[in-house]
Amino acid sequence: MRIDVITIFPEYLAPLGVSLIGKAAERGVLDIRAHDLREWTHDVHRTVDDTPYGGGPGMVMKPEPWGEALDAVIADVAPESPELLPILVVPTPSGRPWRSRRRSSGSSSSSGR
Repeated sequence: MRIDVITIFPEYLAPLGVSLIGKAAERGVLDIRAHDLREWTHDVHRTVDDTPYGGGPGMVMKPEPWGEALDAVIADVAPESPELLPILVVPTPSGRPWRSRRRSSGSSSSSGR
């Protein structure tokens, strides 16, 4: 099973190498690839966020780096197994909770969908 993680903090995933996930990766059962979202930016500061349109507090993620990152990862997955579509999991405060019921349905990707 291959898992691609796109993040602005890819070094946060380094501890996975010394966990059970790391053992699965050593055995070839799991392939985890961390991608730095900033690789798909085009400015000198490698900016991935911006102020909200119309003003207001906080920051929002820019869609351009995400679009390019997802396109690149999907294109990289397609030659390995073109019959399988990747499952996209996006953690967001406005999303639905990830419950056991949904985890089991998400794991069906290995069946070829």
